Amino acid sequence: MVKPNERVLIAETMTDQTTAQFVHRPTYAEVDTSALRSNFDAIKAHVSGAKVMAVVKANGYGHGLFTVARELERRGVDSLGVAYIEEALELRAAGISSPILVFGGVLKDQLPLFINNDVDVTASSVSKIEQIDTAAKTLGKRARVHLKVDTGLERIGVHYYSSQTLFDAALNAPHCDVVGVYSHFAEVNPNDLFVAKEQLARFHDSTRYFQQRATRPFLRHIAASSGLLMLPESHLDMVRPGLSLYGVYPHPEMRERLKLSPALALKSQVVFFKVVKKDAGVSYGHLWRAPHDTRIITVPIGYGDGYLRSLSNKGAAIIRGKRHSVVGAVCMDQMMVNIGSDGEAYNGDEVVLIGSQNGASITVEELADSIQTTPHEILVALNQRIPRVVRR
Repeated sequence: MVKPNERVLIAETMTDQTTAQFVHRPTYAEVDTSALRSNFDAIKAHVSGAKVMAVVKANGYGHGLFTVARELERRGVDSLGVAYIEEALELRAAGISSPILVFGGVLKDQLPLFINNDVDVTASSVSKIEQIDTAAKTLGKRARVHLKVDTGLERIGVHYYSSQTLFDAALNAPHCDVVGVYSHFAEVNPNDLFVAKEQLARFHDSTRYFQQRATRPFLRHIAASSGLLMLPESHLDMVRPGLSLYGVYPHPEMRERLKLSPALALKSQVVFFKVVKKDAGVSYGHLWRAPHDTRIITVPIGYGDGYLRSLSNKGAAIIRGKRHSVVGAVCMDQMMVNIGSDGEAYNGDEVVLIGSQNGASITVEELADSIQTTPHEILVALNQRIPRVVRR
């Protein structure tokens, strides 16, 4: 059963002309599950034998946590990755039975939530593995644990040069099952892989100690989207695709490595039209002034929905197959688009903010580049105020 707070509307078959009839507001995000399946299959084939942990944190990168998790579980995903225990508990409540790893740091008081709900916990220090073991013993259960080694990100995890202490503690934790050991790349630069290769070497050096002493198999994983695309030797036992799973590339140079399909389109409709006179300022602060008499339309989406205010004077919209510029400051709930002195638009016309229409397109990567951020931020900013329409 779909959770109300996801605001997902299922459309088994739907045309562009009928989409708006299924949503509560003119603005919505369209999620293409066939693209998700295609991307998952392409990644699975690309990593040739390695397991796949699909990263579904931050509401499935804006695509809908339950929608993505259900679709990939049906597709045979090996496990799921989230940031917080709350996300894992939501998945369990929705009936997701796949293994789930929580990447983030965990507090002692949260440990029973992991153990009682069969959620994998990240052990990032000796004291943490000891706390996990004690909690499991108290509950009369076993804990599933992934040991975290910091090879250069300096976020959480024991330093690679001190990792033996963590491994020894894990070997002496009788109520813990170590199912994985992992790290995370700080950088996978397609033009210079030195940093990534150095981290991978550190990871190999540190895990060798545990491999020689562990009494049961465990999974080594370090590669997220950039690593799995650019560094085949980093695939190891499992990969953790996030951005690539949704058909978005971390770097333009990675497009040549694997064909992926965007799984999300952001759409709205024209709700107002006016002619703005030359030199008139548009929106708060008059950050843009009309260079000549021009036609401006209003679109009901703003930074309150996650269309970032930093896209003011930088975003784009497609109307009737033509690209136009977002002008003036993006407001909390609305923004303005300049369709020019001879542009044509009517109330109710479809507005594409991410996606394609009649041969014109706007990509997540393009928007991210225009404001010097990552594609991740563009996607995860799209919040729950925007309904999701799921195409199957």
